[in-house]
Amino acid sequence: MTNPPVTNKALFARGQAVMPGGVNSPVRSFRSVGGTPYFVDNAEGPYVWDVEGNRYIDYVMSYGPGILGHSNVAVIDAIQQAAGRGTSYGAPTLGEIEMAEELCARVPGLEMIRLVSSGTEATMSAIRLARGATGRDKIVKFAGHYHGHADALLAAGGSGVANQGLSGCDGVPANAVADTVVVPWNVVPELDDSVAVLVVEPVPANMGLVPARDGFLQELRAACDANGTLLMFDEVITGFRLARGGATEWFGIQPDIWAFGKVIGGGLPVGAYGASTELMQHIAPLGGVYQAGTLSGNPLATAAGLTQLRLLTPDAYAQLEATATRLQAGLASAFAGAGVTAIVPRVGPLVGLFFTDTQPTNFDEAQAAAENGVYPRFFHQMLDRGIALAPGAYEAMFPSLAHTDQVIDTTIAAAREAAAAL
Repeated sequence: MTNPPVTNKALFARGQAVMPGGVNSPVRSFRSVGGTPYFVDNAEGPYVWDVEGNRYIDYVMSYGPGILGHSNVAVIDAIQQAAGRGTSYGAPTLGEIEMAEELCARVPGLEMIRLVSSGTEATMSAIRLARGATGRDKIVKFAGHYHGHADALLAAGGSGVANQGLSGCDGVPANAVADTVVVPWNVVPELDDSVAVLVVEPVPANMGLVPARDGFLQELRAACDANGTLLMFDEVITGFRLARGGATEWFGIQPDIWAFGKVIGGGLPVGAYGASTELMQHIAPLGGVYQAGTLSGNPLATAAGLTQLRLLTPDAYAQLEATATRLQAGLASAFAGAGVTAIVPRVGPLVGLFFTDTQPTNFDEAQAAAENGVYPRFFHQMLDRGIALAPGAYEAMFPSLAHTDQVIDTTIAAAREAAAAL
């Protein structure tokens, strides 16, 4: 008797029996686009293959970490060598120091970091640092900016929350967000001496791609300086994707606290937060702000991340931007040629997509564009043609160094057909 073939549908049914929604991160369930998720079997370069053998050009790229492309030989070799020495020790390693030195050398003003295991852990720890250092309780965030799933940061979050059609999160008590003030993006908030930190995605990529208006980040820096509020850049996405020195280099603006993730782990679970030496002196064991983690500074993650970062040269960033520019122009041309109303924003190597006639400037406008029903149709038209976009209208596209001109041109040709089908 032969075993039944492995299919996406069968695996989804198995998963739903033992995992909520059949997945371990909600957007993967395809709830916001409909249909059955593809289950990845393997990946290489710009491609993923599902368990049925279908190949897709991938623009999810693990939502950012895959900046070199999948299964980069140097990164895989670094992981294998590290794993051969052991996977976790609960003791310090050379790799942790080298990672800290690498990040601090790249980012102006970043003098000390603490490694953690996820972007959520990085942002929640950074918020605790800000409160501990200032003695203030309130935090201010922007509507539509997603900073992970910590209770205090889920208020009016984009991406993961918005993709599921949720206005908030059950299980988060009112007092958990009582000191979280949510303000509209691209409007300078009023800050007073009760606000510990203003947290911002310097390039919001969790409500679609909605760039800051010209001069806005400089205005935020000035507003924080005026009353002692700390400015925090959540660079879990933008860190070392925009530029060698992240958003600080790209915009020429230095925050007080940074949070990183994704790219710095080379595809393995990782996060980091950092600041000046003066601020980081508040972190235990030096100060009274406690934070710890069994797997923090994991030797496999530091090996993979260091290898990836060292391959991200100035030429690599120039190539990433050129690739993103080619993708943006091709998609815009495909929509225009088919008479489909669409906006394709780009910031450096990040590319977005809105099926609307004007670029959204805040979460309300982005939400209206994301929920007009066009994206799910386009998503499936592209998937049918072998192009894997994020299964949610609030995500960005992440072209990598493995996305060659030929791969981009294949994508654009598929987009022309998909746009015509709309």
